[in-house]
Amino acid sequence: MKLSVFCGVSVDGFLARPDDALDFLDAGGAEPHGFSEFFSSVDVVVIGRRTFDVVLKLGHLAFYGKKHVIVLSTRPLEYSSPASGTIEQLSGEPAEVLAHLKSRGFQHAYIDGGITIQRFLAAELIDRLVITRVPVLIGAGIPLFGPLPHDIKLRHIATRDYKGGLVQSEYEIERTTS
Repeated sequence: MKLSVFCGVSVDGFLARPDDALDFLDAGGAEPHGFSEFFSSVDVVVIGRRTFDVVLKLGHLAFYGKKHVIVLSTRPLEYSSPASGTIEQLSGEPAEVLAHLKSRGFQHAYIDGGITIQRFLAAELIDRLVITRVPVLIGAGIPLFGPLPHDIKLRHIATRDYKGGLVQSEYEIERTTS
């Protein structure tokens, strides 16, 4: 099973403002940068509760379409069901979540949400990172990266730049051997 991150950040490394606002992501324009193709390659979305709540507040739940969405939370979810797709709540350590995904036959997961990304990275479960830097500094917010138990080596795959100023870097995680 493959676990991937595809996200946009400010040049200073923030996924969102301290109040969860994402308005600064528009600074790079709305030109296509591969997200649609990436999203069509995944069969399940694993999203943190805080990020899911932001999606709900913005009214973007329908964005997930027919994708299976797993919300990581210990608190019950309260939302109106989307017209298609399935949303389920799950809790546990990243390795337990991965085991659950594998047991369900999923092949490619999109990991979303700051803390969720950080936890899956720390557990060495992410296979691919696609990070799109938006040409803006916001000074404070929710960081993409946090403390790690050890270095995580990355293998650079590609860097692309776009007319609107977006710069996108793609990496594969180099697995440590024990």
